[in-house]
Amino acid sequence: MIKIIRTDSKNSDFSGLVKELDAYLKITDGDEHEFYNQFNGITVLEYVVVAYLNDEPVGCGAFKRFGDSSVEIKRMYTMPKTRGQGIATKILNHLENWAKELNYSSCVLETGIRQKEAVQFYKKNKYTIIPKYGQYVNMDNSLCFEKLI
Repeated sequence: MIKIIRTDSKNSDFSGLVKELDAYLKITDGDEHEFYNQFNGITVLEYVVVAYLNDEPVGCGAFKRFGDSSVEIKRMYTMPKTRGQGIATKILNHLENWAKELNYSSCVLETGIRQKEAVQFYKKNKYTIIPKYGQYVNMDNSLCFEKLI
């Protein structure tokens, strides 16, 4: 059974999953990894979820404030051995609902075009491509998305 808990960036299971995510991104981002990595610090994340399957941490996600009415989804990850079981969707839905509870009306995010599974995942979950924002404006590898919640 999948259990999702709300926590913050001090959670050790979250930190462990993010280490796995960063190792994956270092390969897929290639030479651009250091640029992207500077924007992925987790110490500022107050809104974090961790998914457990049979009490084992298997996925995570977070968000941070992005303007007055939006949050930015960050650090979405599901362990490869548990992909295809709907865990990422449950994580994302939980983050969206939490943001709604806090009176936000949309979620934005950035992912890389090389993360083909992530791009398809966000499209499947009704995120639409928007113009690149902030630090991603001049990054050819970046795709930015938004969803009204």
